[in-house]
Amino acid sequence: MFSCHHVFITLFLYRYLRLAVNLLGFCMHRPIPIPGSPRLTSQNVTVVIPSLHGDGGELWDTIRSILATEPYEIILVTVGAQERHAKHVVKELNLSKVRIYSVSQPNKRRQMVRAIPEVQTDITIFADDDVTWPSTLLPWMLAPLEDKRYGGVGTNQRLRRAESPNLQQRVWGYLGALYLERRNFDCASCMFIDGGLPCLSGRTVAYRTSILRDPAFTYGFTHEEWLGQYQLNADDDNFITRWLITHGQKISYQHHKQAEVLTTLEDNPKFLKQCLRWSRSNWRSNITSLFCDRHIWTHQPWSTYAVYLTTVSHWAFIWDLLLVYLYLDVARSWQSDSRDLGLAMLAGWMISSKFLKLLGHYIRYPGDFLLLPVSVVFGYFHGFIKGYAMLSLNVTAWGSREGADDDDAYRMIRVSQKHQEAINFQNSALLATARSALMEYGLQLVENGFVGL
Repeated sequence: MFSCHHVFITLFLYRYLRLAVNLLGFCMHRPIPIPGSPRLTSQNVTVVIPSLHGDGGELWDTIRSILATEPYEIILVTVGAQERHAKHVVKELNLSKVRIYSVSQPNKRRQMVRAIPEVQTDITIFADDDVTWPSTLLPWMLAPLEDKRYGGVGTNQRLRRAESPNLQQRVWGYLGALYLERRNFDCASCMFIDGGLPCLSGRTVAYRTSILRDPAFTYGFTHEEWLGQYQLNADDDNFITRWLITHGQKISYQHHKQAEVLTTLEDNPKFLKQCLRWSRSNWRSNITSLFCDRHIWTHQPWSTYAVYLTTVSHWAFIWDLLLVYLYLDVARSWQSDSRDLGLAMLAGWMISSKFLKLLGHYIRYPGDFLLLPVSVVFGYFHGFIKGYAMLSLNVTAWGSREGADDDDAYRMIRVSQKHQEAINFQNSALLATARSALMEYGLQLVENGFVGL
């Protein structure tokens, strides 16, 4: 039988080896550099923005920041009557590079499928409607795609901090900023070690258009099932990331200041609902990767341990309590001074481990170090969010954005014969539209003599 001493060492190493190696990987990670004579330029890029709205200052600020990078064009896919508002604004602002389309119901997958056949460039970038791009972004995102083995590219993200926030906004904003910082750390470190990462975030992500147009991809994207009981129409970025990995496409993550996208998160209690939605998405996707696809076990072994398995095994409050209990059992025969010193060292390490990967944030905003106790307490509380998410994986509601849940019943549909017939009818209509647009695009290429390109 294993003694408490052996169990303590085993659990300690399992919990903290990940941090030690990831710190090394993060420090050594370098983005793929921009080539001297790139084959791909901004004119090879179409940006697709699925949006619930067709108007609003934040949306048009996003579009202006993207236009500053000079892509070939932007395709905005909105919902229903919002198309008319969007077209009016485009006309008023004389935005010749922006085309507008719409779908009847708000759903990001349907909006993406609507746009893909309209893309006329080699590279498609999906972007959320609340991001701000630096003018230097595209060359960095295109650099990995010079190598045809790469199918998708993500980039690092930072929170756009509120101006003159009140105390509540500052605290919630701080937690949101740490969420993005932690994600940047995990992606950069795992990318260096074994080329893996949990998900190419849909906030801003680039793909080869040929992959998105593959009929097998389109079918899988519009017919994903969860546990064989539900048709899943949420978690779009997780699906595409898994598709790339299981189909032998390399992925890249460009962690560089000039490729840093700013985004917004809730700076109020609705942030908890965002965390719940993200946690449910992680559960669904990581369970699929670990136990259904299983590709990651052999192709991304470190990422499997350092990221995917944490969904199942990482419960901070339980781990810390267990390690303290085992330590006290091991040290019960020690002299009190030695036992107290060891306990202080263990507690100090536990606390320091919770901010080591976040040092970049504290260097940029040293005043936020005063909020460290908030992040420690929230880290323990997040275990309850994660547990509740595990028990409610058939829920896809946002709960944090107006209009975002209008299609909630469509995002997770229990598969029955009646429902399946309705789903097949809807998807057939989408696929017919996609085929029609692709045929039209092919005819245009023939007419312009570009078939050989």
